Amino acid sequence: MAEIEKKCCFVGHRTIAASEELTENLTKTIERLIAEEGVKYFLFGSRSEFDDLCHGIVTALKEKYPHVVRVAYTRRSEYAVKAEEKEKMERSWSSVLKTDVKLKDYDAEVQSEKVYSAGKASYVERNQEMIDASDFCVFYYNEDYQPPRRKRTNRDLSTYQPKSGTRLAYEYAVQKSKKTDKVVINTFIPSGTD
Repeated sequence: MAEIEKKCCFVGHRTIAASEELTENLTKTIERLIAEEGVKYFLFGSRSEFDDLCHGIVTALKEKYPHVVRVAYTRRSEYAVKAEEKEKMERSWSSVLKTDVKLKDYDAEVQSEKVYSAGKASYVERNQEMIDASDFCVFYYNEDYQPPRRKRTNRDLSTYQPKSGTRLAYEYAVQKSKKTDKVVINTFIPSGTD
């Protein structure tokens, strides 16, 4: 009987309070998921400091656990870079942008029609796809975080308070976990109060 290859996704706020404690906690969590829970596939979105931190940790752990696979879930206008393409693309983008460009590399990429047709909020659909595909969901979710207020339209000057994409994803994952064996882990560390 074949062993089930488990998956873990990462979702977090665009900016995080990076700390040694957070990095150590994430490293222990990710290594436990590999060594004790049998997670092989790690699913990443994009454009967040939390994804960058987790990608770096998984990449470092690949030396000890070479079987792990880093999978990019991309939206329209995004792409994953496989290791064999990375150096050439970095040189090309560095030349065009006149600055040193470093790209993350992935072992695989997932692009879905649903995400491509989702429009402006395609990241919501992408996060839900990653959550649906995962056995474990590792979050950096601060329930007190509020994204900046936004204008309703260019003609309507009134503003509204949007929900954060991470909050939407976290609530979705928690709801899913009540119906399945999905495990939701929040790695946010609140700062101490004086």
